[in-house]
Amino acid sequence: MPKILVTNTRGETRTIEAETGMSIMENLRNNDVDDLPALCGGCVSCCTCHVHVGADWADKIPPRDADETMLLEDSDNYTPATSRLSCQVMMADVLDGISVTVQEEV
Repeated sequence: MPKILVTNTRGETRTIEAETGMSIMENLRNNDVDDLPALCGGCVSCCTCHVHVGADWADKIPPRDADETMLLEDSDNYTPATSRLSCQVMMADVLDGISVTVQEEV
């Protein structure tokens, strides 16, 4: 089972076991990462599952589509190279060890 290294909004880091075929958002929520509201449930209509992907992982995941980019560009914590909606990144074995940092949306 692949793992995700997740840092929450308080700066606490832990490793969770992830299920492939599910989004990173679903895996974080299923592992009680409470500071990831994901209010739209993965419909790409909010930015409450915003994470920063570790820079060394950014080129290993599929690029953002136009809808995801539009939402993220309006976020206070947007960083072009590493910002992602965690609902749009599907977990796969090749992402074993991916690091993400949950972003607080204000």
